[in-house]
This record gives sequence, structure tokens and C-alpha cells, in this order.
Amino acid sequence: MDLKKKHETDWENLSISNDFLFGKIMQDAELCKELLQIILPELDIDHVEYPEAQKSIRLDVDAKSIRLDVYVKDAKSTVYNIEMQATDTPDIPKRSRYYQSMVDLQLLDRGDVSYTKLNRSYIIFICTFDLFHQGRHIYTFENYCKEDKRIALGDDTVKIFLNAAGEMDDVSKQLKAFLDYVAGKRPDDAYIEKLENAVSEAKRNREWRHEYMTLHMRDQLNIEKGIEQGIEQGIEQGTMQMITNALRATHCVKHTAEILDLTEQKVRRIAEEKELQVDD
Repeated sequence: MDLKKKHETDWENLSISNDFLFGKIMQDAELCKELLQIILPELDIDHVEYPEAQKSIRLDVDAKSIRLDVYVKDAKSTVYNIEMQATDTPDIPKRSRYYQSMVDLQLLDRGDVSYTKLNRSYIIFICTFDLFHQGRHIYTFENYCKEDKRIALGDDTVKIFLNAAGEMDDVSKQLKAFLDYVAGKRPDDAYIEKLENAVSEAKRNREWRHEYMTLHMRDQLNIEKGIEQGIEQGIEQGTMQMITNALRATHCVKHTAEILDLTEQKVRRIAEEKELQVDD
């Protein structure tokens, strides 16, 4: 199967746990608002503004850019960044820290001297796995005093990690239904019905399909290029080590070149780089 046909097949098989598809579906402000209300029932979210799928944030030419799945704010200017995470990598907690810092920098205009403009913000990771291995469906982090947990820092930042593989009875029926849906199940729930219809509709969107295939073909080519470069670097490193070992045994550039069937120039260069005491 060629790369194009493979990605066409992938597109047809995508579920809500795919970050690209999730980001596109969350462009529907009502679906996005309802999901946030399910995750954060204690809040009164009247509406969300300017849903942006895969929002890119880059501060300058030297900064690492990030691409956010969903980035919205509500009527109170509370900011929400929602990320769908299907791959268990050890850097997720620190990635949440980096996303938080980038979001904060977007909230301040150049020249602002007051940090009161930093709105309350939520960084939410929806994971298909249990990041903390405790069986919970939800892990919520805020900043508190280590010596006295009654004292909150009050920096208005919250990080939430949802776990679709949770086992505890620790969340609402609606949130459990959503996380089951992320895990590939099909619970009987009104919101899930809306999401299912949105997924089916999204797969008929030719523009999104083309964008998905273009992005993933590019990513695949970049991966293949990286593998090729890694192999080349590995071969080069192996060759350097082989020459170094031979020079330490022979102490002679010419003899080493003859044994390894290499040019004396290349062997001499390695000897100089490694600062080896050898004869020509």
C-alpha cells in the first residue's frame, strides 16, 4: 500500500482519540463548551469564544513552536487548552508546564507591567492511558504550600490529566461516558451521540481529509528522513570507533589505512581529532 492510500485508510478509521480529528470537532463551540462543562461541572461556562483547532504559538524565530489541539476562552476570559494524548511519553508533565508558560505569554501584551492580566487558565490533557498509574479517571493539580496544604499559591493555574483507562468510581456519569468513548467504547449517552455524529460528519469533510493526509505524509517523510540520518550517523560513529581502536593497536596511520582499506587522509584526521600519538 502506498503512503497516500495508507493515510486515506487511516482517515476512515480515525476516532475521537486522534488529536487532529478531536481538534477539528472541537471547532464546534457548543460541543466544546459542553465538554468543558462535563470536565469542570463546578464552573458556569456560558459560552466559549474563538475555538481554534491546532492553534500555533511561536514567540520568535528562536523559540520552540507548539501546536495546541484546542484553545478557547469563556465569557469570563478564563482560558482553556485541551490536548488529546494517545501516546504515553514521559515528558507530558513537563510539556504541560511548557504549554502553560506559552499560554501565559500570549495573554500579556508587549510592555505590560501588570501580571493581573494573566487570566485563570486550565491545561487539560485527555489521555488514553493512566499517566500516574493510580487507577483514577482524573488527576487535578494546583499549586499549594508544601508545609500547609490549606495555603494556595493563588496563581490561577490548573492542570488536569484525564485517564480513559481509569478504574475508580471517581467522576460523573457523563465524564465517565466521554472517557469510555475516548477508549473506543460506545456508551449510551446524549453527548456521545452528538460526538459520534460530528465524527461521521468530519470524515465527509474533504478539506479536512486532505489536510490530514498532507500533514501525516509530511510527518512520515520527516520520520523516514530522520531514520536515514540516524543510520548514517551511526555508521559514521562506528567507523570512527573502528579507526580509533585500530590506531591504538598499530600506532601507525599507514598501517591502519591498509588494514581497514581506507585513505591515509581519513585515518590521519581521526588520529588528530582523538589526539592520538601515532606515526605516519
